[in-house]
Amino acid sequence: MIDPTLAPAPAHPAATAADATAGTPPAGVAYPKTIKSFVRRAGRTTTGQAKAFEDLGPRFVLPYKAAPLDADAAFGRSAPLVLEIGFGMGEATAHIARVRPNDNFLCCEVHEPGVGALLKRIGEQGLTNIRILQHDAVEVIDHMLAPACLDGIHIFFPDPWHKKKHNKRRLIQAPLVAKLAARLKPGGYLHCATDWQPYAEQMLQVLGAEPLLANTAQGFAPQPEYRPLTKFENRGLRLGHGVWDVVFVRRH
Repeated sequence: MIDPTLAPAPAHPAATAADATAGTPPAGVAYPKTIKSFVRRAGRTTTGQAKAFEDLGPRFVLPYKAAPLDADAAFGRSAPLVLEIGFGMGEATAHIARVRPNDNFLCCEVHEPGVGALLKRIGEQGLTNIRILQHDAVEVIDHMLAPACLDGIHIFFPDPWHKKKHNKRRLIQAPLVAKLAARLKPGGYLHCATDWQPYAEQMLQVLGAEPLLANTAQGFAPQPEYRPLTKFENRGLRLGHGVWDVVFVRRH
């Protein structure tokens, strides 16, 4: 799960994936036995968020079902489909959906105040191209998303798990990346962003080791125009903290 303001901690530039080999983790990074896309966090749902749940939840929150998703039916139209894993309080999600109205965004988040906050933004901004699954994204990927069904994937500021002994809990690990790559259409993209140097290095290594993916840049990518700077991120940049984007595409 993403921290409510989209960015959990500062970071600095990292290395390339040149030393990574297919199917092997970065040095010192073990794979968890079970991948989870989130960590339960405390938080209270505000009155406004609760009202958004009541008013907009039936339309924009999809029930989890262990069956392939009919995206056209869920969105009421046929359009490119982008999966977002962990959207925090939905600030960037709403912005991207607004500037890319021709794309559909399927967004996974278990943090109830975050879901309520995004629903509130949907109502305030009149957005129609977002659907939310309040469920573990790994199970959504495994059971609801068919191979080659996605045009894009966004993973912005996942929990960096700063301590080395906790690195195995990081979301970006080879087993999950393999699942994601398989669900991208040829030419589809996987966009990750972090502001924590060791995690940025791991992202480049793990994505670079996935044979179905190719980096769009020599190392880190320029920040795509659609990804906004959040208030937290702007504050970090003023303090000299870096933010790094990693963008890979599914090979044809």
